[in-house]
Amino acid sequence: MPNKPNTNVALTELEEKHVRVATPNRLDNRNKAVVAFLDGRRLKGYIYNFSAQKDRFRLFLEQDTAQPEGADVQMKELKAIFFARDFVGNREYQESQTLTGQSQGRKAEVTFRDGEKLVGTTDAYNPQKIGFFIVPADPRSNNLRVFVIIKNAADIRWI
Repeated sequence: MPNKPNTNVALTELEEKHVRVATPNRLDNRNKAVVAFLDGRRLKGYIYNFSAQKDRFRLFLEQDTAQPEGADVQMKELKAIFFARDFVGNREYQESQTLTGQSQGRKAEVTFRDGEKLVGTTDAYNPQKIGFFIVPADPRSNNLRVFVIIKNAADIRWI
């Protein structure tokens, strides 16, 4: 009787190869973000594959990057998501609220319910959507872009 090939080994190797191909390296597409909740809490972490079309996303906390599942965050609980250059920032730095003539997009000022103001430009404001991205006026801002939850902003005005 001829020896049968060990299909278990081949299957295991095939499965491992499939998993390696199907599982992206999280370091390749992660976004550093500070998630600002309506109740004042702020969580720092990483967001992968963010979609402005969905009402929730997963946040992988900064302190625990090895967590397999992340925390489920619902947009309706947020004021904004600040996509940042780094988590440290500079509390002493005062961001410029002045837009330069080279800024692209529609110029806007967002005032949040807690009094925080953000000035920048946007290309995708639609009041029927969950939110929109705004790029801060200050090119040296620690925030690369901010996703504003429209219904949780106190005022959005064009400037």
